[in-house]
Amino acid sequence: MATESKNASAAAVVLPLALGQFIASYAATNMNVAISTIAEDIGTTVTGIQTAITLFTLTMAALMIPGSKLTDYLGRKVCFIAGLIVYGAGALLSAFAQGIGLLVVGYSLLEGIGSALLIPPIYILVTVVFEDVNARARNFGIVSGAAGLGAAAGPLLGGLITSYLGWRASFYFQVAVIVLIIVLALRITDPPLARRPAGFDVWGAVLSAAGLFFVVFGVLQTSTYGWIKAREDFTIGGTVVIPQGGVSPVWIYVAIGAVLLTIFFFHLRRVENHHRAPLFSLRIFRSRASNLGLVTQVLQWLVMQGAFFVTSVFLQQIRGYNAIETGLVLVPATIGVLASSALAGRMTRRHSLRRLIRFGFSCTTLGLLLMLLLVREDSSIWTFVPGLLLMGIGIGVMLTASVNLVQSSSPDEAQGDISGVSRSVSNLGSSLGTALVGSVLAGAAVPGNGPFGIAFILLVCLGLVGVVTALFIPRPVKR
Repeated sequence: MATESKNASAAAVVLPLALGQFIASYAATNMNVAISTIAEDIGTTVTGIQTAITLFTLTMAALMIPGSKLTDYLGRKVCFIAGLIVYGAGALLSAFAQGIGLLVVGYSLLEGIGSALLIPPIYILVTVVFEDVNARARNFGIVSGAAGLGAAAGPLLGGLITSYLGWRASFYFQVAVIVLIIVLALRITDPPLARRPAGFDVWGAVLSAAGLFFVVFGVLQTSTYGWIKAREDFTIGGTVVIPQGGVSPVWIYVAIGAVLLTIFFFHLRRVENHHRAPLFSLRIFRSRASNLGLVTQVLQWLVMQGAFFVTSVFLQQIRGYNAIETGLVLVPATIGVLASSALAGRMTRRHSLRRLIRFGFSCTTLGLLLMLLLVREDSSIWTFVPGLLLMGIGIGVMLTASVNLVQSSSPDEAQGDISGVSRSVSNLGSSLGTALVGSVLAGAAVPGNGPFGIAFILLVCLGLVGVVTALFIPRPVKR
């Protein structure tokens, strides 16, 4: 009876958290399949809808650290529910949008702000509620599986809903799920905060948000301008600042972001030296295991989003598949993510986190290699299955292990700090993944299979970097 009660209590905590992560990941990928439909319906351009998607990513990335820090003031459960309410309001507004303005307010701003509020508490709550390492790993596996499922199922589910019910129904679906999560979240018991900081670091929040905004915005511009040389004129107010063929303006944005982030870190040090409460403590970077775990998180999300993006584009541009067919082909990856995430607790009992991260990267890299070797323009649909399945298994293993490593390397009182940094790093990896492979495909001089092969080779190399990084994670950090 005691075991049943304990399992029921764990389910009461994890179910709403996993659903919250699922819907946030779904929102980040489902819009791509409805761009043309939405643009035509509300009287805007494809570029306008793409801008709204970009603004959603920027808003979420820029506010993730301040949103995480608010958990130290308001509590994790309060922030989680507040994020759900803001997100739900944004989805409802988006469903009624008759023009690009309301869509930007609802989807880009409110859903972005809501995501920044609700995502960090998910990982903090799993860490502080489950003190047992195996239980924590098992529940991180559930949450990570929900993240992978949302990202992979977004195009398929979004395509089905858009095709049969209309694009507005996709936002109604999000509202319905949000209402369910709020009802379930009311049953969560949030452990009391150790202490509340004296004041909120406003300047730190502004500097971190601005710095991350410019870095991510710059990275996202690579699909337009490229990484090295500008593929078209860069203009400000009608004046050509950088002509086509000049240095890519991407680096202007990244440089501005880097300067702001440098000032931000100096600001954190000064605030700590004056014994005030910074946006997050620099002490979280004293753990070598946590630092390397953050590096693996960047690489994991980069490889995962890059692989899903290049595969989806290949299927639609080279094979001529529609959104639903593309989503169905990606099902083996979804199955792999769910299967490996479900086994996370058992694997953690038998293997160190270091070994699991290394295995996850190796498995994912092997899957990418199989895609590169087997898939051709006219090859059988079954040639996709081995590579996608291995990729999914590897992604599920390494996402769960890295999150567990990073969160477990910090004490409970620093969970708000490390969770915000961890989620920001993951968002940066996602943006880099799409931008890197997108720039390879957009910059291809000759259309066809070649650019897709180059993109996969790039992802294989980054997977190998992940394997090497995992080798340097300290051995004592195992569980």
